[in-house]
Parts: sequence; structure tokens; C-alpha cells
Amino acid sequence: MPVCVLVLNERTAADRLRLALQEAGTPLLRVALVAPASEQRFIPQKDKTSLEPDLPAEALDDVELLNPGLARRRRQKSMARWLMPFGFFAGSTFTQITTLETFASFGPWGAAFIGGLLGMGSGLMGSYAAAASVPSENEDGVRILRNRHLEGCWLLLLETRPGMELPWQTVQKARPQQVVRLSEL
Repeated sequence: MPVCVLVLNERTAADRLRLALQEAGTPLLRVALVAPASEQRFIPQKDKTSLEPDLPAEALDDVELLNPGLARRRRQKSMARWLMPFGFFAGSTFTQITTLETFASFGPWGAAFIGGLLGMGSGLMGSYAAAASVPSENEDGVRILRNRHLEGCWLLLLETRPGMELPWQTVQKARPQQVVRLSEL
């Protein structure tokens, strides 16, 4: 799904752009506003001319596309869901088919169960290693956005449906400092 992040100087420009996109009927799947690093907790401003409530500002670390650590944790949990049961099955099978007597004192079923637990632990460790070894396609774009965030800029994340483009003339009226396209979703 196409994702664009606009780097803006002011929150009012982000609010005006969001309202202009709504008025134009642009179907957006997700709109997220990230407050600058200098703002601790943002209290939404009330615009008396609009009937729409202001978009609450999010922290940069709460947006998964802009936080590689969140994406890595999601991948790790997803991989652990299938690696741990597979590891349990593989560990118990290995214990049954080999003539190793490492856990023979627990009996044939106890030894297979302990082998399964060890295999499940191996699956969990493998999920961490595999999740950490996958680099993000958006690494350079995210680094740029995190630097702009630290410089005190507002970030407006706009996600559209597949095959749908943003109305760039409307976007350019907001005068963004930078537009970063993220391909991963």
C-alpha cells in the first residue's frame, strides 16, 4: 500500500492538508500526525472554523512504519508462532529416533517431552535471530524522517489504497519540506 510521509514546519499546515484531502474525497486508509521531538505531549488545538476534531498527535515510537523496533518485534512474534510448535515436534521426534540416552531417566515419554521442550526453546531463539536479520526496505527513509523529527518538524503519514495516488497538487499547497515515500506495509 502506498505510504507517504510529509515533513511540515507547522501543525496548522498538517491540519489544513488533512481537511483539504477530506473535502476532495481522497480515500485514505490511515492518517497519522507525529509531533516534533521538542513537544513532550501535545494537547490538540481547537480550530473554530472546522467541525472535524483535530487529529491527535502520536509519538514517533508508536508508529510502526517509523519505528524499526516495533516491526522487528511483530516479525519475531509471527515467526515464533510457527517455529516453536515445529521445534517441539522436531525435538521430540529427534529424541525418539536417536539412541541418545541423555534423558533416559525420565522414561521414553518424559525424554521425548523434554526433547520437545528443548526444540521449542530452539524455535524461540531462532525467531529472534531471524527477525533481527531481516533489514527494512525503508531504512534510509526512516532515518531521514527520524532526523527531521529531532530537528523539530511535524510528520504527516498518509496511507492510500493500492494503485491510488495522492492528489499531488493539493499536497504541494501545504508546502512540505520533504516528501518521503515508504514502500513497505
